Amino acid sequence: MAPQPALAADALFDLLMPLSQLVIGILVLAAVVVSVHRLIQRGPSRMGGAMLLAGGAVVCIAVVSYLFQTF
Repeated sequence: MAPQPALAADALFDLLMPLSQLVIGILVLAAVVVSVHRLIQRGPSRMGGAMLLAGGAVVCIAVVSYLFQTF
């Protein structure tokens, strides 16, 4: 059975996919920066450290998964 020919729509989608991931990453980074800034303005609280730790973990997981995906 012969492989199916590549469609132009598949090529376009392959080009747009990294762009959409970049836009999502930038929006998530902006949301994290804004939330950390607001936490810092409020001063120390019991949940502040936990939220920063959880946010940092999410960012680290996202960066590691992106790096593994590109290699």
